[in-house]
Amino acid sequence: MEPLPASKIRPARPFAKTAVDYDGPFFVRANKIRNAKIVKCYVSVFICMIVKAVHLELVAELSTDAFLAALRRFTSR
Repeated sequence: MEPLPASKIRPARPFAKTAVDYDGPFFVRANKIRNAKIVKCYVSVFICMIVKAVHLELVAELSTDAFLAALRRFTSR
């Protein structure tokens, strides 16, 4: 068996090394009222490479501005 990579052995904070992926599209209701408009959205998946944790952020569209907003929300947590 091959030895573990150095990033798995050294202690580090969660999400110090992160991978990003997108999932979707999903169709979500804009409000909880009846006959609400259905909107297409995506999920940005942030994966921690240290402890294998996952953080999900809802993204309205596949644009750079929408991704940067999701990244800003992720880093503020």
